[in-house]
Order: sequence, then C-alpha cells, then structure tokens
Amino acid sequence: MQLARGDCNVRLGGMLELDLLEAMAKERENTRYLPGASFPDNLVANPDLEACLEDATTVLVVVPSHGLRDTLTAIKPLLRHDAKVCWATKGFELHTGKLPNQVAAEVLGADRPMAVLSGPTFAKEVAAGLPTAMTIAANDTDFADGIARALSSDKFRAYTSDDMVGVEVGAAVKNVLAIGAGMSDGLGFGANTRVALITRGLNEMMRLGVALGAKRETFMGLAGMGDLVLTCTDNLSRNRRMGLALAAGKTVEEAQEEIRQVVEGVLAAEAVNEVAENLGIEMPISHQIYRILYEGLPPAEAVGALMSRELTTEHE
Repeated sequence: MQLARGDCNVRLGGMLELDLLEAMAKERENTRYLPGASFPDNLVANPDLEACLEDATTVLVVVPSHGLRDTLTAIKPLLRHDAKVCWATKGFELHTGKLPNQVAAEVLGADRPMAVLSGPTFAKEVAAGLPTAMTIAANDTDFADGIARALSSDKFRAYTSDDMVGVEVGAAVKNVLAIGAGMSDGLGFGANTRVALITRGLNEMMRLGVALGAKRETFMGLAGMGDLVLTCTDNLSRNRRMGLALAAGKTVEEAQEEIRQVVEGVLAAEAVNEVAENLGIEMPISHQIYRILYEGLPPAEAVGALMSRELTTEHE
C-alpha cells in the first residue's frame, strides 16, 4: 500500500491463502487482517504468482522466516535476470542459523542487488497513513536509495544503511525480547522490570550482532532500539501479546490460535539460542525466554535466575 501511494504499480501475490488473495482482488482490501484499509488504484491483488511476477523489476518478499527459503526457491525461475529482490522477513533460519541475506544469496546468487526492510512499522498504522520511519539496508547503494525514494512520502520516511547483518539481527532478537516483555507485564512485574529487560536486551542484541560482523551503531537506530521499544511496549505487537497470553496461563499453541497470525518470536527464540550457543555469546534474557517456551520453565524462576547472576559491569 505504501509503495502504491507513490508512483509504483504494485502487484500483490503469494503462494498460500489463495482464497484470501482472490477476496482481496475482488474487495480491494484485506478484510481479514486490515479491514477498512482500501487499496490504492495501482495496487492489484493477483492469485496467479507467475502473472504477478511477470516483468517485475523489483520484488518485495514479506513472509515469515521459516518460509523464506521455500518462497525464494519458488520465485527464482519466475524472476527476470535483472530483477532486484528485497524482503521484510525477520529471523534466523532455524537449525542453520543463517540470516535472511545469507539464505537469499544461497538461493538467488550473491551478485543480485538485494535489500532488507526493517524498523518500527506496525502494518495497521502504515495502512492508516500515520507518520512512520524505517531502515533499508542493501548490498547495493543505488538499490537502497531507490527503495527509500519509492517508499518515502510526507507520512513515511525511509533511511538507508549498508549493514544488512545488523538490521537483520535486530529484527530477529527484538521479537524474542518482546515475548519476555509481554510476560513481564502480564505477571505484574512493573515498569522497572520492563525497562531493565529492554535495556539489557538491547545489550544482548548488540553483542550477538557485533559477533556476526554488524556495526554497533546500527543497534541504536530504527532497526535496533526503535523496533525493540515498539515491539516490547505496544499491544499491536503479536510477540508481546504472546507473552501476555503465556503470563495468563495459556499454552503457546492456545496463544497462537488466539492471535491468528505467525508469532515470529517463538521460532526466533530457538534459533537465536542456537546461534548464541554456537558462537559462545552470553544472552541470558533470550536464553531464559527460550527455556520458558521450550522447556516449560515457570517465568518466576526465570526472573530468579536472571537476578541471581554474578554481578558485572553494565557494558559486559
């Protein structure tokens, strides 16, 4: 919708939920997830993926992290040889520990212009035209600039970066921490706890990112601290709502059914934990959230484990 508000002719397609795409093509809005947000005239939903991608010069992929490789593999033979590809996928690939840019390079080839879009951007607010800012990191400066210009308007501002690793690490880790923030608030731990979790969580995010080759300053920007604060503090966040549901005694499966959309932080907790352990990086908050989700650890015990850790300096 934001691209179509500019001068872009946009075709919206997909591999799953074709009934939803057909409904969007007919009704000119996404009544399931964004009811009331009418499509601009130059946005067309098309359930035929091949027709959707025909002669497309730029392709934006917006799928959960566990579906990225399959999606890129499916669209590869349908892409123009000179098509540029960007994505808004957030999370490490489970069990391989690869970031989206690594998956894309494997599937599509590293020489293709590629970019990642990330930052504090709830879809509902973007659809409503509320002022929003985000980050675009790319392996090609001209491509990053082009996407930024296509997205930007008087209500939307895009900044560019060359740190794809940092932007993607921030996008993955913030979802895990947001589940923790939801649990913390749901259990009544208070504002002090929430802020401590966000601040120390940012330190964990930065530690992991730098170990993977990211720039430290990236995590102080929109795709790091900005997205982390948004996702941890507002109930439009699916990950935060997952934490609130768990605090209320629901299982992960019950919470997922209630939210009705993919909660990236659940799979991200496992993937981040694996990557951190393989690198020998300490991420105590993320690790405790993993234990709550996958080992049945009671949240109160997780808090006790965190508070009883050996004292250290703040920036370690």
